[in-house]
Amino acid sequence: MNEELRREIDRFAAENEQAIFADIAKLVSVNSENMPALPGKPFGEGPAKALDTALEIARGMGLQTENCEGMIGYAQLGEGGRGCRDYLATITHLDVVPVGEGWSADPFAMREREGWIIGRGVLDDKGPSVLCLYALKYLKEHEIPLRYPVRALLGVNEEIGMQDVIWYLDNYPAPLFCFSPDANFPLCNGEKGIYHGRAVASARCENIVDFRGGFAANAIPDKAEAWVRAEELESAGRVTAEKTPDGLWHLTATGVGGHASMPEGTVNAIGVLIDYLLERGVCAAGEEAFLRFMAKIHAASDGSACGIAASDGLFEPLTVVCGVIGMEDGRLYQTIDSRYPTNTSGEKIAAILNALAAGAATVTVERDTTPFYMSLDKPEVQVCIDAYNAITGENAKPYTIGGGTYARDFPNAVSFGPEHPERPAPAFAGPIHGVDEAACKDWLIEALKVYILALIELEKLEF
Repeated sequence: MNEELRREIDRFAAENEQAIFADIAKLVSVNSENMPALPGKPFGEGPAKALDTALEIARGMGLQTENCEGMIGYAQLGEGGRGCRDYLATITHLDVVPVGEGWSADPFAMREREGWIIGRGVLDDKGPSVLCLYALKYLKEHEIPLRYPVRALLGVNEEIGMQDVIWYLDNYPAPLFCFSPDANFPLCNGEKGIYHGRAVASARCENIVDFRGGFAANAIPDKAEAWVRAEELESAGRVTAEKTPDGLWHLTATGVGGHASMPEGTVNAIGVLIDYLLERGVCAAGEEAFLRFMAKIHAASDGSACGIAASDGLFEPLTVVCGVIGMEDGRLYQTIDSRYPTNTSGEKIAAILNALAAGAATVTVERDTTPFYMSLDKPEVQVCIDAYNAITGENAKPYTIGGGTYARDFPNAVSFGPEHPERPAPAFAGPIHGVDEAACKDWLIEALKVYILALIELEKLEF
């Protein structure tokens, strides 16, 4: 790497560091959970406000901006309007998952502790959104020659369906190449398939009056509650039991939350409460049949206990978690999230689970996205991994993941940082989708440098 270029990038990052974290704080202050649609705001008030805020930040840098009917937005450097076909892009998202319970402070008031920032979205994905804007700011201020315009795409529906990107690609030409800072470094060139299913109990509830847990299908819940009819129950392990004035038992289970694609180290509160109920024999026959079926899915996150385990040598083995449980029309339902390799499918998973349920439940396919893989031989992949290694001094290699990012929706894209799960983090630093979500300031600044260098080098390629 050219030493003069490295010094320029380092100097830019240092001079803009304070402004970068101030802008991240602005975005974090907006509760951008997906909300009911409003006119001109298809994903609700919060995501729309976050998009407006991000575009305002971009305009302050002298970048062109576009709000695309509230579905998505972008900041652009270089000439080329809506019909532009030859452009490069980054894509991040401004929507967030619900905060859940247990935060040590207001999740929408970003705070700093020991070199880390804490708040919903600091890492997923508001912090990276700001980094992409500042990468364009560097290109502009340093008058980097642009063979292709560069767009920083800003999504607002990544967490619950990615309808923003689907709409964008239906209405705008796809970029020549796109990277998405919504995963781990160094670079992800493949993503597992994603099966989202729903299991609905065949029998109506009798002794279970209500059962609630989780807030998103792709997040492992750290709390679950049930209200049941029973003679006598006791608190045990992760479950507390309290008698209500109307004679019901209110049960509360606590777990350890996290992202559905990375279940290792988590404890699903729904599974904890299911085991508690089954061990005490308080369920009617239909309820028990459904919960025993669900317990098999909860028993092992690799799918081995419910017959759906799979591994292909290209991706990590299959994972399965159940993120949300509830009751509709007197019947229990449970969401199922499986991240699977190339040798199975959502239809196959649903078929196996339906056979396992043996009439206790019906399992459906709500959404199924096949795996994608991008060859390591592509020059754009090599440019990105080389940029990472040049900045960090590492000799890292690309990897594949179980998470689902925007990259899978584009014809030529990769996921590219900024997370570092291999680096130690303090106990107070929570994960993405979890309580006290945190990001290391130094790592974010390092990521900015990687993105700047990658964009400079991508501009030199012939697409």
